[in-house]
Amino acid sequence: MKLESPKTTINKSAQETFDFLSDVKNFEKLMPENISKFEVLEDDKFLFALKGMPEIVLKKKEAIAPNKIVLGAAGGKLDFSLTGLITEIDTTSSEVELVFEGEFNAMMAMMIKGPISKFIETLAGNMPAQV
Repeated sequence: MKLESPKTTINKSAQETFDFLSDVKNFEKLMPENISKFEVLEDDKFLFALKGMPEIVLKKKEAIAPNKIVLGAAGGKLDFSLTGLITEIDTTSSEVELVFEGEFNAMMAMMIKGPISKFIETLAGNMPAQV
């Protein structure tokens, strides 16, 4: 399953956007309002939970400055990744697209597609005000 957020324009350079997304504690600022828990576990790992959903632990798996950040599931039963693709528009602005990819059975995919789509759209939508 692959889900993509709409591309979001940010009034910061690609490097500044990359630096913001590289610091996992900044993801708390991007979370939706229905977040029930957020905890930084290590420099490159954090845990979060949305109301009514299980806790999810994400770990930074790959960082290619200034264009790509990959967060992946750290433990748990589901294996997936959340990739931030950063494109420089000019020296003072960049564009970010979030891509969620995971292997799920048909039943699980049907259950999580809506909430995950909304989640990555919210993360992307909160970026211009927070980065």
